[in-house]
Amino acid sequence: MDEVLQKAVKTLKEGGIILYPTDTVWGLGCDATDPAAVAKIFDIKQRSDSKSLVLLADGLDMIGRYVRQIPEIALQLVEVNDKPMTIIYPDAYASKAPEAGKTVEADRYHLAYNTVAADGSVGIRIPMMDFCIEMVKMFGRPVVSTSANISGRPTPASFSDISEEIRNAVDYIVDPSLEKYSSGKASSIIKVGMDSEITIIRD
Repeated sequence: MDEVLQKAVKTLKEGGIILYPTDTVWGLGCDATDPAAVAKIFDIKQRSDSKSLVLLADGLDMIGRYVRQIPEIALQLVEVNDKPMTIIYPDAYASKAPEAGKTVEADRYHLAYNTVAADGSVGIRIPMMDFCIEMVKMFGRPVVSTSANISGRPTPASFSDISEEIRNAVDYIVDPSLEKYSSGKASSIIKVGMDSEITIIRD
């Protein structure tokens, strides 16, 4: 697995796109701090960049570097959670959208502006899969994890479900045998507020 990890991380560092199995379903990934890389994913998915993306972090310490405050209820949810769960955190540290015709360089201390929702929130999951945890840890910052399908088409539960169009558009495909550690099901999504209010988006 070491060689696969190194190739995946090298691709991320070069601003490339990876196709990889997660603890849930197959995902398209890139450096979550690089707006240009994120834009490539929207192009591949043929999806509007007005929608936010799910990110992977290796733990609460990493999440704390990219959101202004982790609500107490989120800490409790992470502590007791025993299945894949994406938490939408309020008030992310994100780069500003560029003026028309201009670009924004990657800033490893801020999430790319095109990963967060209009209200400044961001969905982040701590994956329950060793490969994903190690990859994010080696990379040192969050990684985008959005389903590996064209927008509007079914989410692929296994590698065999992924279209050639998607496979041909990425820079690196992680060893498909690692999908044996995936659940094949999407995560639950819970939105939390600063006052520890909870909204269940997807159970």
